[in-house]
Amino acid sequence: MGLLFEQIDSQPSVIGEITLRRRRIPAIGDRDIYEVKLGEEFLMSSMFVDAEVALSDIGLGETEGDNLSVVVGGLGLGYTAVAALKHQRVAELLVVEYLRPVIGWHQQELVPLGKDLNADPRNRYVHGSFFDLAIADPATGGFDPESPGKQFDAILLDIDHSPRALLHDSSASFYTANNLRLMARQLKPRGVFAMWSNEGEDEEFMATLRDVFIDVACHVVSFFNPFQNRESFNTVYVARKPG
Repeated sequence: MGLLFEQIDSQPSVIGEITLRRRRIPAIGDRDIYEVKLGEEFLMSSMFVDAEVALSDIGLGETEGDNLSVVVGGLGLGYTAVAALKHQRVAELLVVEYLRPVIGWHQQELVPLGKDLNADPRNRYVHGSFFDLAIADPATGGFDPESPGKQFDAILLDIDHSPRALLHDSSASFYTANNLRLMARQLKPRGVFAMWSNEGEDEEFMATLRDVFIDVACHVVSFFNPFQNRESFNTVYVARKPG
């Protein structure tokens, strides 16, 4: 049996000290649990990944056609990105991550899914702010630094805890009809925007999505939480660009 706790790395970032840890909890099984903290706040854990995987599966399930070009906003521990690459219709994946240490952990394979992402030629890391790139002028910018103005079949977002519970105040303006409309310029007609949330359906945000998109829905993803000995849930919002 390995160590019950290990701090793998800790580095300064543009929004604070970010730390990668590994631990084991014998009472809930013999497996490594990877955690990321920003300061004293937990950002993510490999303990609960059902909704991160569902974000890709639900979002890409709504896409049309083949040879899909997909953007994932937020690399995290890599679960959304790896789930996207399991869809054979995906031809290319851009993973946009603001925190360079997080990209480094995957490139150095300090986290388990780094190996899968590095080995897949469809995957490419993009270091930058998802929220800034989302509203960039397509003529000069966008998610793909190698192809300004490129449009995508799907944009999958997993950064903030919810449209209200933000990691940083600077992203608050993104969850408005105006900025969602700017982002939608980078979606192909009938392209899909999907987003993970740690909270239940937000009626105000649903109304905002309907101002910009069609076929708006909010899916509940349930999973067992051994710490609370009961079912927990996250949600996945899905919306389609008209076209």
